[in-house]
Amino acid sequence: MLSSVRISCRTAGPVKESAKVAVAGFYGQVRCSHTDLKVPNFDDVRRPSALDPTKDVPSDAIKLYRYMVLGGVASGGIVLAKGAVRGAVNHFAPDKNVLEASSIEVDVNKIPEGKSLIVTWQGKPIFIKHRTEEEMNAQLATDCSSFRDPVPDADRFSNPRWQVLIGVCTHLGCIPIEGKGNYGGYYCPCHGSHYDSAGRIRKGPAPLNLIVPKYKISGELLIIG
Repeated sequence: MLSSVRISCRTAGPVKESAKVAVAGFYGQVRCSHTDLKVPNFDDVRRPSALDPTKDVPSDAIKLYRYMVLGGVASGGIVLAKGAVRGAVNHFAPDKNVLEASSIEVDVNKIPEGKSLIVTWQGKPIFIKHRTEEEMNAQLATDCSSFRDPVPDADRFSNPRWQVLIGVCTHLGCIPIEGKGNYGGYYCPCHGSHYDSAGRIRKGPAPLNLIVPKYKISGELLIIG
């Protein structure tokens, strides 16, 4: 006895609720599903000019629509391209520390005569002092031939009015204190190195004077680096 089965199908012809069919030696019943669903109507969201399929859409409306789509796509492409270019530039651009290490500018008008300013360059403190006339003449007249590192003041500073020193002790790299020590210049409390007011080593284990970085005066700017 043949068994009766129920299967679902879609037919290309008129829809029927059910039909009996014999296929490959067995008897079954065909039931077409989803025959009770209504076809959705999208007329509310369609353009009025496209509601009637028998009429041609005005060419102006088509052009306007295409221009709008093209403009939107172009705008999105420009934004994406801008982001890609910015990302590539930021990726290959020098690090912030590298930019800072190249050179720094200091406004000399902010340093009164006889006063000092400390800035950072290449991760190191820089001692900048605006010498008075008396300090400048005194340092230029100092005989340093007997000093441990006998470099004349005139050979150390391109502009004797501006004293620029790297604030790192030449012994083991500590940070000396300004205005301290036996010579009233710079004193490193770590191992007792004494520098005079021009940064020349006078006592202690430090082998060299405080290093003078490359600098120049350009108008009202002191450029280090």
